[in-house]
Amino acid sequence: MWFFDALTSGFQHPTDPGRLQQFRIVFGTVLALRFALSIGQGGWDRFTPGSLSSHLAKQRFGPTRTQLLARAYRPALLIRTAAAVTLAAGLAPRLSLVLILAGAAMELLYLKSPNAVRFTLLTGACLLAAGNLGHGLHIEHSPSTANTWAQCLLVLVTTDIYWNSAWQKLRSPQFRTGLYLAQWIHVYTQVREQLPYRRQYAVPGFVRRHMGNLTDQDVRLWRLISATAIATEIALPPALLIPQTMPYAVAAGIAMHAAFTCLKPRQLITFSGLTVGTYLAFAA
Repeated sequence: MWFFDALTSGFQHPTDPGRLQQFRIVFGTVLALRFALSIGQGGWDRFTPGSLSSHLAKQRFGPTRTQLLARAYRPALLIRTAAAVTLAAGLAPRLSLVLILAGAAMELLYLKSPNAVRFTLLTGACLLAAGNLGHGLHIEHSPSTANTWAQCLLVLVTTDIYWNSAWQKLRSPQFRTGLYLAQWIHVYTQVREQLPYRRQYAVPGFVRRHMGNLTDQDVRLWRLISATAIATEIALPPALLIPQTMPYAVAAGIAMHAAFTCLKPRQLITFSGLTVGTYLAFAA
């Protein structure tokens, strides 16, 4: 298996540099979409005078630093979005990547739950460690050691994300018993008409009607779904590394992330898109 060969050889085992070049395209495309969406729904006016974001920033950083943040905010939105497009296109990829990571890190200053930002920074750092990011949309396939270290890092990051997520779910009785998902779908079914941004959610009507009533049967069904999610997260990393099981693992991973993304499409688009994109790094 290439991953263990790379580890035992001190990362001198040749790998296909095209794997990380393909992930570079995915990374840039996903971030371009996310950054563009973040400009909408009030994102462009986040730090306007009198806004809640401006008030909270003043409490946290003081008026002087908040003023500096407000001045840099809109230019940073535009720069990082343009950088994501140029990264996907392979134009000055390393500079584009640095600008993206700086723009993403800015969100740590004001987002309450920046988990997607942290994952972006981790996977972006793996790309930054690559020796050959490629140029343009041309993908190189001549084996070399240029991206071996970075590819192993990306595999380790994704494995940690999956196994840590499975561990947290196993430790949560509410999730493990299916009650969390049952309650979430039930509450969403009751209040969906009153939500200000209904397009942020994409739960199918069939699920709301037949699995959103919080009955004992619903909870049992969601318990099975919860157990399947935990088992899938545990099994995916090793299954992705084995050539014979990789196609099935990819299909299972895409299906799982598609289901997750239905709960909160706007919030999970980055995590789901980048995580599925990292599957490219698991191939030799």
